[in-house]
Amino acid sequence: QVRLAESGGASVQAGDSLRLSCAASGLTSKYYCMAWFRQGPGKKREAVASMHTTDDHTYYNDSVKGRFTITISQDKDSAQKNVDLEMHSLKPEDTGIYYCALFWSYYGDCPRADNDYTDWGQGTQVTVSS
Repeated sequence: QVRLAESGGASVQAGDSLRLSCAASGLTSKYYCMAWFRQGPGKKREAVASMHTTDDHTYYNDSVKGRFTITISQDKDSAQKNVDLEMHSLKPEDTGIYYCALFWSYYGDCPRADNDYTDWGQGTQVTVSS
Protein backbone atom coordinates (compact mmCIF):
# COMPACT_ATOMS: atom_id res chain seq x y z
CA GLN A 1 0.00 0.00 0.00
CA VAL A 2 1.39 3.36 -1.06
CA ARG A 3 1.85 5.91 1.67
CA LEU A 4 2.75 9.54 1.05
CA ALA A 5 3.58 11.81 3.96
CA GLU A 6 4.39 15.49 3.49
CA SER A 7 6.34 17.66 5.90
CA GLY A 8 8.05 21.02 5.99
CA GLY A 9 5.15 23.43 5.72
CA ALA A 10 5.49 26.66 7.71
CA SER A 11 4.57 30.32 7.95
CA VAL A 12 7.27 32.47 6.36
CA GLN A 13 7.84 35.96 5.02
CA ALA A 14 7.87 36.93 1.36
CA GLY A 15 11.29 36.30 -0.11
CA ASP A 16 12.06 33.41 2.21
CA SER A 17 12.89 29.86 1.21
CA LEU A 18 11.29 26.61 2.29
CA ARG A 19 11.83 22.93 1.57
CA LEU A 20 8.91 20.54 1.51
CA SER A 21 9.48 16.82 1.72
CA CYS A 22 7.28 13.89 0.83
CA ALA A 23 8.18 10.44 2.11
CA ALA A 24 6.87 7.84 -0.31
CA SER A 25 6.71 4.21 0.74
CA GLY A 26 5.01 1.05 -0.46
CA LEU A 27 6.08 1.66 -4.05
CA THR A 28 5.79 -1.48 -6.15
CA SER A 29 7.22 -0.19 -9.41
CA LYS A 30 10.14 2.04 -10.26
CA TYR A 31 8.23 3.88 -13.00
CA TYR A 32 5.87 6.61 -11.88
CA CYS A 33 5.31 10.34 -11.71
CA MET A 34 5.51 12.28 -8.49
CA ALA A 35 3.91 15.70 -8.35
CA TRP A 36 3.36 18.54 -5.97
CA PHE A 37 -0.03 20.23 -6.07
CA ARG A 38 -1.25 23.18 -4.09
CA GLN A 39 -4.60 24.64 -3.21
CA GLY A 40 -4.72 28.28 -2.21
CA PRO A 41 -7.59 29.89 -0.30
CA GLY A 42 -10.65 29.95 -2.55
CA LYS A 43 -8.71 28.45 -5.44
CA LYS A 44 -8.76 25.19 -7.33
CA ARG A 45 -5.99 22.70 -6.71
CA GLU A 46 -3.23 23.14 -9.28
CA ALA A 47 -0.10 21.28 -10.28
CA VAL A 48 3.04 23.04 -9.13
CA ALA A 49 5.73 20.62 -10.28
CA SER A 50 6.06 17.03 -11.41
CA MET A 51 8.80 14.60 -12.28
CA HIS A 52 8.98 11.10 -13.68
CA THR A 53 11.39 8.63 -12.12
CA THR A 54 13.30 8.40 -15.39
CA ASP A 55 14.03 12.10 -14.88
CA ASP A 56 13.27 12.74 -18.53
CA HIS A 57 10.22 14.86 -17.95
CA THR A 58 10.00 17.63 -15.40
CA TYR A 59 7.15 20.12 -15.30
CA TYR A 60 6.85 23.44 -13.47
CA ASN A 61 3.87 25.71 -13.30
CA ASP A 62 4.76 29.01 -14.98
CA SER A 63 4.21 30.82 -11.70
CA VAL A 64 7.04 28.92 -9.99
CA LYS A 65 9.58 28.46 -12.79
CA GLY A 66 13.01 29.52 -11.70
CA ARG A 67 11.99 29.55 -8.02
CA PHE A 68 10.95 25.94 -7.26
CA THR A 69 12.83 22.70 -7.84
CA ILE A 70 11.45 19.18 -7.54
CA THR A 71 13.74 16.24 -6.84
CA ILE A 72 13.27 12.53 -6.23
CA SER A 73 15.87 10.66 -4.22
CA GLN A 74 16.29 7.29 -2.60
CA ASP A 75 16.33 7.18 1.17
CA LYS A 76 19.70 5.77 2.13
CA ASP A 77 18.37 3.64 4.97
CA SER A 78 15.21 2.18 3.46
CA ALA A 79 13.25 1.55 0.27
CA GLN A 80 11.48 4.86 0.78
CA LYS A 81 11.66 7.59 -1.84
CA ASN A 82 11.89 11.23 -0.87
CA VAL A 83 10.24 13.78 -3.12
CA ASP A 84 11.36 17.27 -2.23
CA LEU A 85 10.15 20.66 -3.36
CA GLU A 86 12.74 23.37 -2.85
CA MET A 87 11.03 26.77 -2.86
CA HIS A 88 12.83 30.12 -3.08
CA SER A 89 11.73 33.75 -3.31
CA LEU A 90 8.36 32.84 -1.90
CA LYS A 91 5.44 35.12 -2.62
CA PRO A 92 2.12 35.57 -0.83
CA GLU A 93 0.41 33.93 -3.80
CA ASP A 94 2.37 30.74 -3.03
CA THR A 95 0.22 30.34 0.09
CA GLY A 96 -1.79 27.16 0.23
CA ILE A 97 -1.93 23.54 1.21
CA TYR A 98 0.73 21.57 -0.65
CA TYR A 99 0.12 17.94 -1.50
CA CYS A 100 2.34 15.32 -3.03
CA ALA A 101 0.72 12.83 -5.36
CA LEU A 102 1.64 9.74 -7.35
CA PHE A 103 0.68 8.57 -10.85
CA TRP A 104 1.79 5.16 -12.02
CA SER A 105 3.27 5.42 -15.49
CA TYR A 106 5.96 3.62 -17.44
CA TYR A 107 6.23 6.68 -19.67
CA GLY A 108 7.59 10.05 -18.64
CA ASP A 109 4.82 12.44 -19.61
CA CYS A 110 3.24 13.24 -16.26
CA PRO A 111 -0.35 14.46 -16.17
CA ARG A 112 -1.23 17.85 -14.73
CA ALA A 113 -4.83 17.14 -13.75
CA ASP A 114 -5.24 16.18 -10.13
CA ASN A 115 -7.87 13.54 -10.84
CA ASP A 116 -5.29 11.49 -12.75
CA TYR A 117 -3.26 10.89 -9.62
CA THR A 118 -4.16 7.84 -7.60
CA ASP A 119 -2.38 8.38 -4.31
CA TRP A 120 -2.16 11.51 -2.17
CA GLY A 121 -0.60 12.72 1.01
CA GLN A 122 -2.49 14.58 3.70
CA GLY A 123 -1.03 17.96 2.77
CA THR A 124 1.16 20.51 4.49
CA GLN A 125 0.30 24.19 4.96
CA VAL A 126 2.51 26.93 3.54
CA THR A 127 1.68 30.51 4.45
CA VAL A 128 3.65 33.39 2.97
CA SER A 129 3.13 36.82 4.50
CA SER A 130 3.98 40.07 2.76
